[in-house]
Amino acid sequence: MEMNDMVIISVDDHITEPPDMFDKHLSAEDLQTAPKFNTDEDGKSYWTYQGMYMPSVGLNAVVGRPLEEYGMEPNSLEEMREGVYNVDARINDMNVNGVAASLNFGTCVGFDGGRFHRAPDKALSLKHLRAYNDWHIDEWCGAYPGRFIPCAILPTWDMDATVAEIKRIAAKGCTAVSLNENPTKQELPSVHNEYWTPMWKAIAEHDITMCLHIGAGNPVPHASMETPIEAWITTMPMSSAVGAADWLHLSALHEYNLKIALSEASIGWVPYFLERADFAHSRHKFWTHNHFSGMLPSEMFKKHFMLCFIDDAYGLKNLGELNEDLIAYECDYPHSDTLWPECPDHLWKQMSHLTDTQIDKITHLNAMKWFNFDPFKHIKKEDLTVGALRAQAAKDKVDTTPRSCGGASPLAKGEQPRRITSGDLVKMFQHHAEEGKKLQSA
Repeated sequence: MEMNDMVIISVDDHITEPPDMFDKHLSAEDLQTAPKFNTDEDGKSYWTYQGMYMPSVGLNAVVGRPLEEYGMEPNSLEEMREGVYNVDARINDMNVNGVAASLNFGTCVGFDGGRFHRAPDKALSLKHLRAYNDWHIDEWCGAYPGRFIPCAILPTWDMDATVAEIKRIAAKGCTAVSLNENPTKQELPSVHNEYWTPMWKAIAEHDITMCLHIGAGNPVPHASMETPIEAWITTMPMSSAVGAADWLHLSALHEYNLKIALSEASIGWVPYFLERADFAHSRHKFWTHNHFSGMLPSEMFKKHFMLCFIDDAYGLKNLGELNEDLIAYECDYPHSDTLWPECPDHLWKQMSHLTDTQIDKITHLNAMKWFNFDPFKHIKKEDLTVGALRAQAAKDKVDTTPRSCGGASPLAKGEQPRRITSGDLVKMFQHHAEEGKKLQSA
Protein backbone atom coordinates (compact mmCIF):
# COMPACT_ATOMS: atom_id res chain seq x y z
CA MET A 1 0.00 0.00 0.00
CA GLU A 2 1.03 3.58 -0.70
CA MET A 3 -0.24 6.77 0.92
CA ASN A 4 -2.48 7.60 -2.04
CA ASP A 5 -4.19 4.21 -1.72
CA MET A 6 -5.58 4.98 1.75
CA VAL A 7 -9.29 5.60 2.28
CA ILE A 8 -9.63 7.98 5.24
CA ILE A 9 -12.77 8.49 7.32
CA SER A 10 -12.57 11.18 9.99
CA VAL A 11 -14.81 10.49 13.00
CA ASP A 12 -14.38 13.92 14.57
CA ASP A 13 -14.85 17.17 12.66
CA HIS A 14 -17.00 20.23 13.28
CA ILE A 15 -19.54 22.50 11.62
CA THR A 16 -20.08 26.20 12.06
CA GLU A 17 -23.78 26.34 11.34
CA PRO A 18 -24.98 28.63 8.50
CA PRO A 19 -27.50 31.39 9.32
CA ASP A 20 -30.30 29.74 7.33
CA MET A 21 -30.05 26.25 8.80
CA PHE A 22 -33.62 26.25 10.20
CA ASP A 23 -35.35 27.86 7.20
CA LYS A 24 -36.41 24.62 5.50
CA HIS A 25 -37.26 22.73 8.66
CA LEU A 26 -39.60 24.94 10.70
CA SER A 27 -42.95 26.62 10.19
CA ALA A 28 -43.11 30.42 10.24
CA GLU A 29 -44.13 30.56 13.92
CA ASP A 30 -41.50 28.11 15.13
CA LEU A 31 -38.89 29.74 12.92
CA GLN A 32 -39.44 33.06 14.69
CA THR A 33 -38.47 31.54 18.05
CA ALA A 34 -35.56 29.45 16.74
CA PRO A 35 -31.89 30.34 17.37
CA LYS A 36 -31.09 33.54 15.47
CA PHE A 37 -27.91 34.51 13.67
CA ASN A 38 -27.12 38.20 14.19
CA THR A 39 -24.44 40.63 13.06
CA ASP A 40 -23.72 43.91 14.87
CA GLU A 41 -22.69 47.23 13.32
CA ASP A 42 -19.00 46.30 13.68
CA GLY A 43 -19.46 43.11 11.62
CA LYS A 44 -19.27 40.75 14.61
CA SER A 45 -21.67 37.81 14.34
CA TYR A 46 -23.35 35.89 17.15
CA TRP A 47 -26.31 33.63 17.91
CA THR A 48 -29.15 34.32 20.34
CA TYR A 49 -31.71 31.88 21.73
CA GLN A 50 -34.29 32.21 24.50
CA GLY A 51 -32.41 35.09 26.10
CA MET A 52 -29.01 33.40 25.74
CA TYR A 53 -26.13 34.98 23.87
CA MET A 54 -23.69 32.70 22.06
CA PRO A 55 -20.62 34.81 21.42
CA SER A 56 -18.52 32.58 19.18
CA VAL A 57 -19.96 31.72 15.77
CA GLY A 58 -17.05 29.43 14.96
CA LEU A 59 -15.38 28.11 18.08
CA ASN A 60 -11.64 27.80 17.29
CA ALA A 61 -12.46 27.56 13.55
CA VAL A 62 -8.99 28.71 12.53
CA VAL A 63 -8.19 26.24 9.75
CA GLY A 64 -6.43 27.81 6.79
CA ARG A 65 -4.86 30.64 8.77
CA PRO A 66 -1.17 31.28 9.33
CA LEU A 67 -0.09 29.42 12.48
CA GLU A 68 0.59 32.75 14.16
CA GLU A 69 -3.17 33.47 14.11
CA TYR A 70 -4.35 30.18 15.60
CA GLY A 71 -5.16 31.82 18.94
CA MET A 72 -7.47 34.36 17.35
CA GLU A 73 -11.19 33.68 17.59
CA PRO A 74 -13.27 34.29 14.44
CA ASN A 75 -15.80 37.09 14.83
CA SER A 76 -17.73 36.32 11.65
CA LEU A 77 -18.15 33.84 8.81
CA GLU A 78 -15.90 36.05 6.70
CA GLU A 79 -13.05 35.32 9.10
CA MET A 80 -13.23 31.57 8.37
CA ARG A 81 -12.65 29.31 5.40
CA GLU A 82 -15.89 28.80 3.54
CA GLY A 83 -15.67 25.04 4.10
CA VAL A 84 -16.30 25.62 7.80
CA TYR A 85 -19.97 26.54 7.20
CA ASN A 86 -20.75 25.73 3.53
CA VAL A 87 -21.21 22.05 2.69
CA ASP A 88 -20.12 22.39 -0.95
CA ALA A 89 -16.89 24.10 0.09
CA ARG A 90 -16.47 21.50 2.86
CA ILE A 91 -16.39 18.75 0.23
CA ASN A 92 -13.63 20.64 -1.57
CA ASP A 93 -11.67 20.91 1.67
CA MET A 94 -12.18 17.21 2.35
CA ASN A 95 -11.00 16.35 -1.15
CA VAL A 96 -7.82 18.39 -0.95
CA ASN A 97 -7.14 16.71 2.40
CA GLY A 98 -7.80 13.23 1.02
CA VAL A 99 -10.70 12.61 3.45
CA ALA A 100 -13.41 10.33 2.08
CA ALA A 101 -16.03 10.88 4.79
CA SER A 102 -16.53 12.86 7.97
CA LEU A 103 -18.59 12.90 11.17
CA ASN A 104 -19.39 16.47 12.25
CA PHE A 105 -20.26 17.92 15.65
CA GLY A 106 -22.21 21.17 15.96
CA THR A 107 -20.97 24.48 17.31
CA CYS A 108 -23.65 27.08 18.06
CA VAL A 109 -25.84 24.62 20.00
CA GLY A 110 -22.88 22.88 21.65
CA PHE A 111 -21.29 19.52 20.84
CA ASP A 112 -24.05 17.81 22.82
CA GLY A 113 -26.90 20.26 22.13
CA GLY A 114 -26.25 21.83 25.53
CA ARG A 115 -27.79 25.19 24.57
CA PHE A 116 -31.18 23.53 24.15
CA HIS A 117 -30.74 21.99 27.60
CA ARG A 118 -30.06 25.38 29.20
CA ALA A 119 -32.98 27.15 27.52
CA PRO A 120 -35.95 27.80 29.86
CA ASP A 121 -38.77 26.82 27.45
CA LYS A 122 -38.19 23.12 26.89
CA ALA A 123 -41.19 22.75 24.57
CA LEU A 124 -39.52 25.17 22.16
CA SER A 125 -36.17 23.50 22.73
CA LEU A 126 -37.61 20.15 21.66
CA LYS A 127 -39.05 21.61 18.44
CA HIS A 128 -35.81 23.33 17.56
CA LEU A 129 -33.61 20.37 18.52
CA ARG A 130 -35.62 18.14 16.17
CA ALA A 131 -35.29 20.75 13.43
CA TYR A 132 -31.54 20.91 14.05
CA ASN A 133 -31.31 17.14 13.59
CA ASP A 134 -33.35 17.39 10.39
CA TRP A 135 -31.01 20.05 9.02
CA HIS A 136 -27.91 18.08 10.00
CA ILE A 137 -29.13 14.71 8.67
CA ASP A 138 -31.19 15.70 5.65
CA GLU A 139 -29.51 18.90 4.46
CA TRP A 140 -25.86 18.86 5.52
CA CYS A 141 -25.19 15.10 5.38
CA GLY A 142 -27.84 14.48 2.74
CA ALA A 143 -26.22 16.89 0.30
CA TYR A 144 -23.44 14.38 -0.41
CA PRO A 145 -24.47 10.78 0.34
CA GLY A 146 -21.52 8.65 1.33
CA ARG A 147 -19.40 11.62 2.43
CA PHE A 148 -20.84 12.28 5.90
CA ILE A 149 -21.76 10.20 8.96
CA PRO A 150 -24.85 11.83 10.57
CA CYS A 151 -24.60 12.54 14.30
CA ALA A 152 -27.72 13.75 16.11
CA ILE A 153 -28.34 15.37 19.50
CA LEU A 154 -30.98 14.26 22.00
CA PRO A 155 -33.48 16.01 24.34
CA THR A 156 -32.31 14.03 27.35
CA TRP A 157 -34.15 16.32 29.79
CA ASP A 158 -37.29 14.40 28.68
CA MET A 159 -36.78 10.63 28.48
CA ASP A 160 -39.97 9.93 26.51
CA ALA A 161 -38.96 12.56 23.96
CA THR A 162 -35.43 11.11 23.89
CA VAL A 163 -36.65 7.62 23.05
CA ALA A 164 -38.98 9.04 20.39
CA GLU A 165 -36.12 11.06 18.85
CA ILE A 166 -33.84 8.01 18.78
CA LYS A 167 -36.50 6.11 16.84
CA ARG A 168 -37.06 9.08 14.51
CA ILE A 169 -33.40 9.69 13.64
CA ALA A 170 -32.75 5.96 13.27
CA ALA A 171 -35.52 5.84 10.66
CA LYS A 172 -33.59 8.56 8.80
CA GLY A 173 -30.46 6.40 8.79
CA CYS A 174 -28.63 8.24 11.58
CA THR A 175 -26.35 5.89 13.52
CA ALA A 176 -24.64 8.25 15.98
CA VAL A 177 -25.61 10.67 18.74
CA SER A 178 -23.53 13.16 20.70
CA LEU A 179 -24.07 13.08 24.46
CA ASN A 180 -22.80 14.93 27.52
CA GLU A 181 -20.34 12.61 29.24
CA ASN A 182 -21.48 13.94 32.62
CA PRO A 183 -25.20 14.82 32.55
CA THR A 184 -25.07 16.08 36.14
CA LYS A 185 -23.55 19.21 34.54
CA GLN A 186 -26.96 19.61 32.85
CA GLU A 187 -28.75 19.11 36.19
CA LEU A 188 -29.79 15.62 35.15
CA PRO A 189 -29.19 12.32 37.01
CA SER A 190 -25.79 10.67 36.64
CA VAL A 191 -25.33 7.94 34.04
CA HIS A 192 -25.55 5.42 36.90
CA ASN A 193 -29.18 6.37 37.62
CA GLU A 194 -32.15 4.29 36.43
CA TYR A 195 -33.42 7.43 34.69
CA TRP A 196 -31.34 6.47 31.64
CA THR A 197 -32.55 2.89 31.24
CA PRO A 198 -35.09 3.66 28.46
CA MET A 199 -32.36 5.46 26.50
CA TRP A 200 -29.87 2.59 26.83
CA LYS A 201 -32.53 0.21 25.61
CA ALA A 202 -33.47 2.35 22.60
CA ILE A 203 -29.83 3.04 21.72
CA ALA A 204 -29.03 -0.67 21.76
CA GLU A 205 -32.16 -1.64 19.80
CA HIS A 206 -31.25 0.76 17.00
CA ASP A 207 -27.50 0.04 17.14
CA ILE A 208 -26.52 3.66 17.61
CA THR A 209 -23.04 4.76 18.71
CA MET A 210 -22.82 7.30 21.53
CA CYS A 211 -20.14 9.96 21.02
CA LEU A 212 -18.65 11.58 24.13
CA HIS A 213 -16.80 14.60 22.81
CA ILE A 214 -14.08 16.17 24.91
CA GLY A 215 -15.32 19.40 26.48
CA ALA A 216 -18.97 18.34 26.54
CA GLY A 217 -19.48 17.52 30.19
CA ASN A 218 -16.49 17.31 32.49
CA PRO A 219 -14.47 20.52 32.23
CA VAL A 220 -10.93 20.35 30.96
CA PRO A 221 -9.08 21.83 33.96
CA HIS A 222 -6.77 24.83 33.89
CA ALA A 223 -4.22 24.64 36.69
CA SER A 224 -4.44 28.42 37.15
CA MET A 225 -5.21 31.53 35.16
CA GLU A 226 -1.45 32.18 34.97
CA THR A 227 -0.69 28.76 33.51
CA PRO A 228 0.60 28.96 29.92
CA ILE A 229 -2.21 27.85 27.62
CA GLU A 230 -0.04 25.16 26.03
CA ALA A 231 -0.15 23.24 29.32
CA TRP A 232 -3.94 23.08 29.00
CA ILE A 233 -3.77 22.11 25.33
CA THR A 234 -1.24 19.36 26.13
CA THR A 235 -3.43 17.61 28.68
CA MET A 236 -6.77 18.17 26.96
CA PRO A 237 -7.10 14.70 25.37
CA MET A 238 -6.14 12.93 28.58
CA SER A 239 -8.96 14.67 30.45
CA SER A 240 -11.26 12.21 28.69
CA ALA A 241 -10.00 9.59 31.15
CA VAL A 242 -12.37 10.92 33.82
CA GLY A 243 -15.46 10.34 31.69
CA ALA A 244 -14.09 7.06 30.32
CA ALA A 245 -13.61 5.67 33.84
CA ASP A 246 -17.14 6.72 34.80
CA TRP A 247 -18.78 5.12 31.76
CA LEU A 248 -16.61 1.99 32.06
CA HIS A 249 -18.43 1.28 35.32
CA LEU A 250 -21.87 1.73 33.72
CA SER A 251 -24.22 -1.06 34.80
CA ALA A 252 -25.93 -0.85 31.43
CA LEU A 253 -22.79 -2.30 29.79
CA HIS A 254 -23.72 -5.62 31.40
CA GLU A 255 -27.22 -5.56 29.93
CA TYR A 256 -26.93 -3.90 26.54
CA ASN A 257 -24.49 -4.00 23.64
CA LEU A 258 -23.67 -0.31 23.86
CA LYS A 259 -21.07 1.39 21.68
CA ILE A 260 -19.25 4.41 23.11
CA ALA A 261 -16.88 6.61 21.09
CA LEU A 262 -14.42 8.83 22.94
CA SER A 263 -14.27 11.70 20.47
CA GLU A 264 -11.04 13.71 20.24
CA ALA A 265 -9.57 11.79 23.16
CA SER A 266 -6.45 10.40 21.44
CA ILE A 267 -5.06 6.93 22.26
CA GLY A 268 -1.57 7.08 23.78
CA TRP A 269 -2.80 7.34 27.38
CA VAL A 270 -5.21 4.42 27.13
CA PRO A 271 -2.83 1.45 27.71
CA TYR A 272 -1.87 2.74 31.15
CA PHE A 273 -5.49 3.69 31.88
CA LEU A 274 -6.53 0.08 31.25
CA GLU A 275 -3.61 -1.29 33.24
CA ARG A 276 -4.57 0.94 36.16
CA ALA A 277 -8.25 -0.02 35.89
CA ASP A 278 -7.35 -3.72 36.09
CA PHE A 279 -5.03 -3.15 39.04
CA ALA A 280 -7.58 -1.06 40.94
CA HIS A 281 -10.25 -3.71 40.41
CA SER A 282 -7.97 -6.53 41.56
CA ARG A 283 -7.14 -4.72 44.80
CA HIS A 284 -10.46 -3.11 45.66
CA LYS A 285 -13.31 -5.25 44.31
CA PHE A 286 -13.61 -7.07 47.65
CA TRP A 287 -14.93 -3.99 49.43
CA THR A 288 -16.28 -1.93 46.50
CA HIS A 289 -18.56 -4.83 45.41
CA ASN A 290 -17.85 -3.86 41.84
CA HIS A 291 -17.90 -6.43 39.05
CA PHE A 292 -17.46 -6.68 35.30
CA SER A 293 -19.46 -9.82 34.53
CA GLY A 294 -16.43 -12.06 34.85
CA MET A 295 -14.25 -9.82 32.68
CA LEU A 296 -11.40 -7.52 33.50
CA PRO A 297 -12.17 -3.79 33.20
CA SER A 298 -9.78 -3.67 30.23
CA GLU A 299 -11.79 -6.41 28.51
CA MET A 300 -15.03 -4.55 29.14
CA PHE A 301 -13.48 -1.40 27.69
CA LYS A 302 -12.34 -3.18 24.54
CA LYS A 303 -15.83 -4.55 24.04
CA HIS A 304 -17.68 -1.23 24.26
CA PHE A 305 -15.33 1.69 23.56
CA MET A 306 -13.94 3.20 20.38
CA LEU A 307 -11.00 5.62 20.25
CA CYS A 308 -9.70 8.11 17.71
CA PHE A 309 -6.57 10.20 17.24
CA ILE A 310 -5.17 13.11 15.24
CA ASP A 311 -1.44 12.66 15.83
CA ASP A 312 -0.38 9.83 18.12
CA ALA A 313 2.76 7.95 17.10
CA TYR A 314 3.15 6.57 20.63
CA GLY A 315 -0.32 5.07 20.62
CA LEU A 316 0.21 3.47 17.22
CA LYS A 317 3.51 1.97 18.42
CA ASN A 318 1.56 0.34 21.27
CA LEU A 319 -1.29 -0.91 19.15
CA GLY A 320 -0.99 -4.37 20.67
CA GLU A 321 -1.99 -2.95 24.05
CA LEU A 322 -5.09 -1.31 22.65
CA ASN A 323 -6.82 -3.56 20.09
CA GLU A 324 -6.58 -2.49 16.47
CA ASP A 325 -10.36 -2.94 16.03
CA LEU A 326 -11.14 -0.01 18.36
CA ILE A 327 -9.16 2.79 16.74
CA ALA A 328 -10.20 5.31 14.10
CA TYR A 329 -8.78 8.51 12.70
CA GLU A 330 -9.93 12.09 13.15
CA CYS A 331 -9.05 15.27 11.32
CA ASP A 332 -10.66 17.76 13.75
CA TYR A 333 -11.35 20.21 10.94
CA PRO A 334 -11.59 23.24 11.39
CA HIS A 335 -10.00 23.45 14.85
CA SER A 336 -6.44 24.36 15.70
CA ASP A 337 -5.23 20.76 16.18
CA THR A 338 -6.11 19.82 12.62
CA LEU A 339 -3.28 18.99 10.23
CA TRP A 340 -5.37 19.98 7.20
CA PRO A 341 -4.58 19.88 4.30
CA GLU A 342 -1.75 17.45 5.10
CA CYS A 343 -3.55 14.85 7.22
CA PRO A 344 -2.71 11.89 4.97
CA ASP A 345 0.95 12.86 4.85
CA HIS A 346 1.29 12.96 8.65
CA LEU A 347 -0.83 9.85 9.13
CA TRP A 348 1.16 7.81 6.63
CA LYS A 349 4.45 8.59 8.39
CA GLN A 350 3.06 7.35 11.72
CA MET A 351 1.63 4.13 10.28
CA SER A 352 4.58 2.99 8.18
CA HIS A 353 5.28 0.06 10.54
CA LEU A 354 1.73 -1.32 10.36
CA THR A 355 0.35 -3.96 8.01
CA ASP A 356 -2.03 -3.06 5.17
CA THR A 357 -4.86 -4.72 7.11
CA GLN A 358 -4.15 -2.61 10.18
CA ILE A 359 -3.94 0.56 8.12
CA ASP A 360 -7.29 -0.17 6.48
CA LYS A 361 -8.90 -0.77 9.87
CA ILE A 362 -7.65 2.48 11.35
CA THR A 363 -8.27 4.66 8.31
CA HIS A 364 -11.81 3.53 7.49
CA LEU A 365 -12.93 -0.04 8.27
CA ASN A 366 -13.33 0.48 12.02
CA ALA A 367 -15.30 3.68 11.48
CA MET A 368 -17.56 1.89 8.99
CA LYS A 369 -18.18 -0.92 11.47
CA TRP A 370 -18.73 1.20 14.58
CA PHE A 371 -21.07 3.66 12.84
CA ASN A 372 -22.83 1.24 10.47
CA PHE A 373 -21.66 3.42 7.63
CA ASP A 374 -20.82 2.28 4.11
CA PRO A 375 -19.66 5.05 1.76
CA PHE A 376 -19.08 2.52 -1.01
CA LYS A 377 -22.83 2.08 -1.43
CA HIS A 378 -22.80 5.56 -2.95
CA ILE A 379 -19.29 6.05 -4.34
CA LYS A 380 -16.76 3.60 -5.74
CA LYS A 381 -13.90 2.87 -3.36
CA GLU A 382 -11.32 3.81 -5.98
CA ASP A 383 -12.88 7.27 -6.17
CA LEU A 384 -12.52 7.81 -2.41
CA THR A 385 -8.81 7.15 -2.03
CA VAL A 386 -6.43 9.92 -0.98
CA GLY A 387 -5.00 10.01 -4.50
CA ALA A 388 -8.36 10.18 -6.27
CA LEU A 389 -9.75 12.87 -3.98
CA ARG A 390 -6.66 15.03 -4.23
CA ALA A 391 -6.72 14.67 -8.00
CA GLN A 392 -10.30 15.94 -7.98
CA ALA A 393 -9.28 18.86 -5.75
CA ALA A 394 -6.47 19.73 -8.15
CA LYS A 395 -8.95 19.63 -11.04
CA ASP A 396 -11.27 21.94 -9.07
CA LYS A 397 -8.31 24.20 -8.20
CA VAL A 398 -8.97 24.17 -4.46
CA ASP A 399 -6.78 26.85 -2.90
CA THR A 400 -5.04 25.98 0.39
CA THR A 401 -2.87 29.08 0.64
CA PRO A 402 -2.88 30.32 4.27
CA ARG A 403 -5.03 33.43 4.58
CA SER A 404 -4.89 36.04 7.33
CA CYS A 405 -8.43 36.35 8.68
CA GLY A 406 -8.28 38.43 11.85
CA GLY A 407 -10.63 38.04 14.79
CA ALA A 408 -10.52 38.44 18.55
CA SER A 409 -7.01 38.20 19.99
CA PRO A 410 -5.87 36.98 23.43
CA LEU A 411 -3.37 39.85 23.55
CA ALA A 412 -4.36 43.50 23.61
CA LYS A 413 -3.76 45.55 20.50
CA GLY A 414 -0.14 46.73 20.46
CA GLU A 415 0.87 44.47 23.37
CA GLN A 416 4.34 42.97 23.09
CA PRO A 417 4.41 39.22 22.35
CA ARG A 418 4.52 37.08 25.51
CA ARG A 419 3.39 33.66 26.66
CA ILE A 420 -0.38 33.29 26.36
CA THR A 421 -2.02 32.06 29.57
CA SER A 422 -5.29 30.35 30.37
CA GLY A 423 -6.42 33.65 31.85
CA ASP A 424 -5.79 35.44 28.56
CA LEU A 425 -8.18 33.14 26.73
CA VAL A 426 -10.78 33.31 29.49
CA LYS A 427 -10.67 37.12 29.35
CA MET A 428 -11.06 37.05 25.58
CA PHE A 429 -14.27 35.02 25.79
CA GLN A 430 -15.52 37.04 28.79
CA HIS A 431 -15.15 40.15 26.67
CA HIS A 432 -17.31 38.49 24.03
CA ALA A 433 -19.95 37.71 26.63
CA GLU A 434 -19.95 41.25 28.03
CA GLU A 435 -20.43 42.65 24.54
CA GLY A 436 -23.40 40.34 24.13
CA LYS A 437 -25.04 41.57 27.31
CA LYS A 438 -24.68 45.14 26.09
CA LEU A 439 -26.30 44.23 22.78
CA GLN A 440 -29.19 42.47 24.51
CA SER A 441 -29.88 45.37 26.85
CA ALA A 442 -29.66 47.97 24.08
